Amino acid sequence: MRFDAENVIADASAGVEPVVQLHADDDVVIARHQLVAGMRIRSSLAVRGLIPAGHKLAVRSIEAGAPVRRYGQIIGFATRAIEAGEHVHTHNLAMGDFDRDYAFGADAKPAPTVAAAARFMGIARPDGRVATRNYIGILTSVNCSATAARAIADYFRRDIHPQALADYPNVDGVIALTHGQGCAIDSEGEALEMIRRTLGGYARHPNFAGVLIVGLGCETNQIDGLVQSQGLTPGAALKTMTIQATGGTARTVAAGIEQVKAMLVEANNVRRESVDAKHLVIGLQCGGSDGYSGITANPALGAAVDRLVSHGGTAILSETPEVYGAEHLLTRRAASREVGEKLIARIHWWEAYCARMNADLNNNPSAGNKAGGLTTILEKSLGAVAKGGTTNLVDVYRYAELVRAHGLVFMDTPGYDPVSATGQVAGGANLICFTTGRGSAYGCAPSPSLKLGTNTALWQRQEEDIDLNCGSILDGERTVDELGEEIFQLMLATASGQASKSEIHGYGQNEFVPWQIGAIT
Repeated sequence: MRFDAENVIADASAGVEPVVQLHADDDVVIARHQLVAGMRIRSSLAVRGLIPAGHKLAVRSIEAGAPVRRYGQIIGFATRAIEAGEHVHTHNLAMGDFDRDYAFGADAKPAPTVAAAARFMGIARPDGRVATRNYIGILTSVNCSATAARAIADYFRRDIHPQALADYPNVDGVIALTHGQGCAIDSEGEALEMIRRTLGGYARHPNFAGVLIVGLGCETNQIDGLVQSQGLTPGAALKTMTIQATGGTARTVAAGIEQVKAMLVEANNVRRESVDAKHLVIGLQCGGSDGYSGITANPALGAAVDRLVSHGGTAILSETPEVYGAEHLLTRRAASREVGEKLIARIHWWEAYCARMNADLNNNPSAGNKAGGLTTILEKSLGAVAKGGTTNLVDVYRYAELVRAHGLVFMDTPGYDPVSATGQVAGGANLICFTTGRGSAYGCAPSPSLKLGTNTALWQRQEEDIDLNCGSILDGERTVDELGEEIFQLMLATASGQASKSEIHGYGQNEFVPWQIGAIT
């Protein structure tokens, strides 16, 4: 499904490339820029009406009820007859049922390797894990302790108290990651298990040199239960306290500040050193997608992922509702039938979940996605899976579950970016790569997040938030493979300490959003 310059249909008379055709069997092409009625594509195809940039037009007549293909795959069915040259979108294209051949492992192949592994300047922890950043984290067991946690972290903000971390130049900061959960849930249920798994993943994350967990005291998510269930070991680098036991908010904030001060000396006692790229765990995200996402940024990120995997690293593909309709492309690459069936089990869980909640998996794409040219979740998913490159799918994980495998893996998460990335970081992601066509400004902590734009217009409009412009592929200036190499090198540089755009703007603390599931009582 990667963009191939040979598949661009050129308007020879104008010397430009007004549309992109991704597969010989496709019924549609994608407008490179806005097209108007009367323009001619090839010598025989006349544009009928206005076609916005990133949107689709038919290259042949399509009967009502017939499947419509992009990437050589079905993206929906015509709701009425469509003429060649006509705009194809929500007014004449909709979802429909069709069989998908899972063909478990049919396209699996030997894992790629390289003679000499790439390296980056990471922070080696005593237990052998490698960090890309060096923070102290304040976590909360419940929403009721969020204000106290933020007050503790604010004491160490460099923009408020410049001297608070002056003696600790190797510490990236003290951050509070708060949430709206932790109580009024089943004490034995899935919701409590999930928030504990998420908090446990952050508490042990290599990018935290030390962690303080703050609770209220009477919440369902008792800190003792959290610590025990997640196998955490309190000590010099993991402290806990509750507002009720400490004697109130002011005392808790004061005591928390002292606890952090005690952690800073050891946290500062680190240095970056050359480490193997196998220690990179990249969370793959796309948000604010558009019609170009599956042509430029997503396949370019996929090319970078292939490089990462060949160097022994790990990439986490997620957002289960956004692989819906394209899951058969992943099952074909499953390293085993068991892995493929684990993915399909998660798809079936989502179908049942949506039915139970009176929802529809095709409530995605969002309004912004549709404005950018994406019509159905099938079309969005086919472009989204391109982020995962071409290597084998080696395992499937639950939300926020610790990722132990090397290679391309899948983690079950919602499609909502902050919730999805939170699960990936809890699973061990020490870097996020995030493609966007509409202009997401997302950032993540404690793991840096790189933003990859799908089109040059976005880059020109919002360069302050975007780390790399992949629109140069569409402009004919770069190839997918060239951008894949540049993204891979950017991964290594960022993991070595180079600040991402979102880090410069201070994003990260408010974007911690654990998946809230189950009844609130």
